[in-house]
Amino acid sequence: MNKLEQLKSMTQVVADTGDLDAMQQYQPQDATTNPSLLFKAADLPRYQPLLDEAQRWGREQGGSPASRAAAAGDYLSVSIGLEIQKIVPGRVSTEVDARLSFDREATIARARRIIDLYESRGSNRSRVLIKIASTWEGIQAARELEQENINCNLTLLFGFAQAVACAESGVHLISPFVGRILDWHLKASGETSIVAEKDPGVLSVTRIYNYYKQHGYDTVVMGASFRNTGEIEQLAGCDRLTISPALMQQLSDDESLLTRKLDPENNPDNIEQLSLDEKSFRWMMNEDAMATEKLAEGIRLFTRDQEKLESRLVA
Repeated sequence: MNKLEQLKSMTQVVADTGDLDAMQQYQPQDATTNPSLLFKAADLPRYQPLLDEAQRWGREQGGSPASRAAAAGDYLSVSIGLEIQKIVPGRVSTEVDARLSFDREATIARARRIIDLYESRGSNRSRVLIKIASTWEGIQAARELEQENINCNLTLLFGFAQAVACAESGVHLISPFVGRILDWHLKASGETSIVAEKDPGVLSVTRIYNYYKQHGYDTVVMGASFRNTGEIEQLAGCDRLTISPALMQQLSDDESLLTRKLDPENNPDNIEQLSLDEKSFRWMMNEDAMATEKLAEGIRLFTRDQEKLESRLVA
């Protein structure tokens, strides 16, 4: 077996793309989307009818230009999600507008609208994950949504405090980032590379995985944002990994042995269990410069791509 096949035997592989052709080629279990991926996907000719339909639907909702654009954006996200569901057997993650990252109530309302759109068009909430930024407000919104049987994927997760708060809130899945953590440390240190075994993003996900397994949390750990296959190989055995088509191809081309690195039955860490209220969460984030900076940057980047996507939908 090649390394991608070996990886699938120990980890659920999720497609980190909006490209349907790539999903058909690599046959992942699930797929994730975000505003940046949807903006790129919107350039593909096969999606043009979906853009046209989203524009019409947005206009029918009335309201201000901004509200119509946001509605059209949600409709397009669901339209692409429905197409993805025809290919993957599992779930598709659809993201709440990043501009709502610090508004718990608005995040809940937007998540409900996305689920309503899926269900009104023949899908089921059991095949959807609502992606929400791992701010304190986002995590608390997810806590409430989970109680409504709306499962959530907490994204832009860089710090241990975020992971602890998500587990305590009973969220279905987290997406701790790897590559963006590496980017920050390379820039801060002036180094040009770090070996995969010492990659700070890899070490972060490993710590979170071991903490969850040690303390019996059900929240799924899905490593995300990879820069190279070495990072992926060091997390072999993680619950799930969301991987770009380019890196899946590299794994497919490699026939060498892949060794499992993470295993709940072989958990070496003994990490003290934490319980965080809002004040302690915010303090831990304040003390983690990398997590604070990358979370803010990620929200800004997703917002810019959301705005560019909406500008096309109201053109």
